[in-house]
Amino acid sequence: MGWARGHRRRWLSGALGLMVVAMLCVGVGLATHPATLTADSAAAARAGSGSGSGSGPAPQGDSAAPPTVAAVPRPVVLITPDSGTALNPTDPIVVKVERGTAHSVVVTNSKTGTAVPGKLTKDGSSWTSSGTLAYGATYDVAVDSVATDGSADHQTGTVHTISPSAQAYPSFIPAPNQPSVGVGQPIVVRFDHPIHDRATAEKDLSVTASPPQPGGWYWLSNTEVHYRPQSYWRPGTTITVKANLFGVDLGSGVYGATDRTETVHVHDAWIAKADGKTDQMQIFDNGALVKTMPISLGSPGFPSHTGPHVITDKQPSVIMDSCTYGVCQGQPGYYREQVNLDERISNDGEFVHSAPWSVDQQGSDNVSHGCVNLSPDNAQWFFDHFNIGDVVEITNSGGPPLPIDDTYGDWELSWSQWQAGSALNS
Repeated sequence: MGWARGHRRRWLSGALGLMVVAMLCVGVGLATHPATLTADSAAAARAGSGSGSGSGPAPQGDSAAPPTVAAVPRPVVLITPDSGTALNPTDPIVVKVERGTAHSVVVTNSKTGTAVPGKLTKDGSSWTSSGTLAYGATYDVAVDSVATDGSADHQTGTVHTISPSAQAYPSFIPAPNQPSVGVGQPIVVRFDHPIHDRATAEKDLSVTASPPQPGGWYWLSNTEVHYRPQSYWRPGTTITVKANLFGVDLGSGVYGATDRTETVHVHDAWIAKADGKTDQMQIFDNGALVKTMPISLGSPGFPSHTGPHVITDKQPSVIMDSCTYGVCQGQPGYYREQVNLDERISNDGEFVHSAPWSVDQQGSDNVSHGCVNLSPDNAQWFFDHFNIGDVVEITNSGGPPLPIDDTYGDWELSWSQWQAGSALNS
């Protein structure tokens, strides 16, 4: 009995041990065959096992690390030009947004704080400035946008504009306050800095006439260019002059200072024809002879220039001094006196004016120092009817042609000669 009981105990103990081993083996077999999980459910399962929930033991090794989450890319803001490139102020600033949507773009002049106007596209993908920028300026760019996940983003940048070594300002003649001009008035543009690229400047200068007339530019120098039609302007013409030069590279670091526009009106065609052979001057209004008056032109020692002259100024009284053209006090022929009813026709001292001292010679002899002498009554009539841009044509005076650079010797040149003076034809 004793042995039997002991043997039985050892047998039961062995049997129970085998059962426990079998149960452990079954448990390991369930843990090694889980169900297939999606990425989201696998993440949930990992989260659950980490907190003590679930039916199986925690995974071994690297499976205990947190899941990797892909970062949402930040919007990409592209500013044209970039901060290393100087912008011509006539070109726009362009801002583009990729991988996001802009809802606000603010561009300001960093020195003045002035905002630059612009337009954002409906889809928020780009913004373009619409205002004119300044030379040598820095502009601050601020962009507020939304990333693809809805998160807000703010980015900034800068834009610099070109800094010219000089800015050439175009002055117009006739001046804008001139109510009207005569048919001989050239259009003159004078620059305060030399223009090294005349062709480029000429492309950005324009003259439009109504009614239309063919015309062209002629460069007298690097700072002055004239425009005239093939023949005198038609009476009643409206002329529009434009200089679209801001932002234009005129060579050697010089840029146009501004854009300008002017409107010029042409009045009746007043043309005086002074003949040194007959010593008479015929006056024509729109082609009709309206008056003839005796004159005295320049003496043989001081002959008047021949050719068309254009009136550039008129004054009730002028002090005339021969020293202005080289005959000074103490020299033969010197004079300095007040002269009335003066209309200038060249810069070297030629006028149409009242000359009571030469009335006896008017109509018979040329005794002036190059001017057109008239009696006081005829000078008053002429002064009342002739104005800026009107024409005085002088013939048979014995003098040389009026130089083209003597104010307005423009009409001395033939049309082919005039066209050759264009920078676009050279």
